[in-house]
Amino acid sequence: MAETVELPNSIHEQLSDIKSELKLKKADFDKLVKLAIKQYEKSKVDPGESVGVVGAQSLGEPGTQLTMRTKWLSGATEMTVTQGLPRLIEIFDARKEPTTPSMNIFLKSSYATSESKVESIAIKILDILLENVIDQINVDLLKMRVEVTLSPEKLSKFNITESKIQDIIKDSFKTAKVTTGKNMVNIKPKSEDIGIRDLYKLKVKLKSLHISGVKGITQVLPVKHGDQWVIKTAGSNLKDVLRLKEVDISNTTCNNMFEVYSVFGIEAARNVIIEEALAVLKNQGIEVDTRHLMLVSDVMTNSGEIRGIGRYGVSGRKASVLARASFEVPLKHLFSAAMHNETDNLKSIVENVMLNQPMPAGTGVVHLLVKQAEKAEKPEKTKKSDKK
Repeated sequence: MAETVELPNSIHEQLSDIKSELKLKKADFDKLVKLAIKQYEKSKVDPGESVGVVGAQSLGEPGTQLTMRTKWLSGATEMTVTQGLPRLIEIFDARKEPTTPSMNIFLKSSYATSESKVESIAIKILDILLENVIDQINVDLLKMRVEVTLSPEKLSKFNITESKIQDIIKDSFKTAKVTTGKNMVNIKPKSEDIGIRDLYKLKVKLKSLHISGVKGITQVLPVKHGDQWVIKTAGSNLKDVLRLKEVDISNTTCNNMFEVYSVFGIEAARNVIIEEALAVLKNQGIEVDTRHLMLVSDVMTNSGEIRGIGRYGVSGRKASVLARASFEVPLKHLFSAAMHNETDNLKSIVENVMLNQPMPAGTGVVHLLVKQAEKAEKPEKTKKSDKK
């Protein structure tokens, strides 16, 4: 009797959807089920397969073909996005600050189809500093104050009023005397022992003063995506962007896994690792099975927090002393293990290979016994009859 194969619930649901969508007859549906079972059995991993080694090879070999950096261009606007090998290293090292953080901000349907609305929302999101809306900023050493000249054209472009700028400066520098005029703001510290160096420090602080928008979003670019507009950004601030009423929370994405982790949790961060790594490889024209990336992302996130593949992450926190020592700084790990009286139970592959023992993978997973063949009984020799 043939063995019954139990398919996962997700495959059952997909088959049911296909049946209803294509209105398949019973005979055709049975053929589809048989094909699904065949492919499912084919995709299973053999017991004892070293999936970690296979995954490392499958990602490491294509990694040698990656270029160092690419630029993403759109018309007259240029946004530099880290790609290739540097981006892949960022992902697997789990660096908290990507070199070029970015977001794809999707808008709700009532805003997404109107180009003018999207452009106004993009300006609303853009992080605007004081230096973006002024003509010049000078230090007056005679009057010991900093003089700011506002730009009416830039203020109009970003929909910011002169009075708003003046109010923000007054609220931010309460220990200074702020006087205003037409397109002018003068800031004079009240302290008597103020020096020239202090004035130049004040000038630097004024230039980086946040005026409007979402902090961290340094560049915005509306792009047509199908029948709707999407705002691509340089810089990211997922938490504050999602607070905007115009933003579609369910579709907006961010390439900073730690921001996604803080807002949506570890499962969402796991998906970001997979999607970002897959996008880097596809961008270079390299095909890698998604399941290898899924395995790596599982290892990086199974503790409930994001850990990089390195001596300060996954490799440095292995339970096996010898496995930790085999990666980097062996003396440090061996000395620390001796100090804390640690024991290595030799349950993994690395430490067994180091000690020339069978490893718990492949044929080493099972215990093999050799069955000795029984010796066949020798036939008795018949005596030759005497010749007469």
